[in-house]
Amino acid sequence: MILPIRAYGDPVLKKVAQDIKPGHAGLQQLIADMYETMYAANGVGLAAPQVGQSIRLFIVDASPFAVDEDGKPTEEAYLKDFKKVFINPYIVDEEGEEWPFEEGCLSIPGIRENVSRQSRIVLQYLDEDFKAHEEAYEGFAARVIQHEHDHLDGILFVDHLPALRRRLLQGKLRDLSRGKTDASYKLRFTPMK
Repeated sequence: MILPIRAYGDPVLKKVAQDIKPGHAGLQQLIADMYETMYAANGVGLAAPQVGQSIRLFIVDASPFAVDEDGKPTEEAYLKDFKKVFINPYIVDEEGEEWPFEEGCLSIPGIRENVSRQSRIVLQYLDEDFKAHEEAYEGFAARVIQHEHDHLDGILFVDHLPALRRRLLQGKLRDLSRGKTDASYKLRFTPMK
C-alpha cells in the first residue's frame, strides 16, 4: 500500500526515533509498504518517520545511481544491487574528506541543495531478521545512508545548510508545509506554526 509521505513541517520529522524490538507488530508489512511508497515517489531511500512512524528503520534502493539516463553503467555501477533494510542503525564512525552533492528529499519536494558529507562511514544495524551487522560504506552508498540515518535523529538535509541559505529557503519551506507543491506523489501536510 502506498503511504502518504510526511511533508516538511510535520512534527514526526523532527523527533528522535525509537529502537525496534523483535516481534514489532506489522513490521514486515510496513517495510513492504515503504518500498512501494518509495518507488511510487521515485526515491532511493525512505525512513520510517517519513511515513509517520517514529521508529529506527529505513530502506534504500540506490540502483538508480548505477546507470545513466541512457541505461549505461556509471562509476557507481556497484550500487546496482544496493537494496537493503536497516533496523536500529547507528553510525559508529565517519571519516574521509567531506564532499558536496546536491541532495533532495521526498519530504521536501522541489528543493535541492548542496550538502557536504564525509565520504566513508561505519554502520551498525540489524537486518529484517534482526541479525546484527557492522559494515563500512563509501561514496554514494554512504551518502544515502547518512541522509536516511539523519531522519531517525530528527535531522533534515536542509538542517545541514548554512544559516543564510536556510533563511533564504524559509518561504519555500513554509509554502510546502501548507501544501503548495507540484509533487506527483501522495503527501501529508502539517502547516508550520
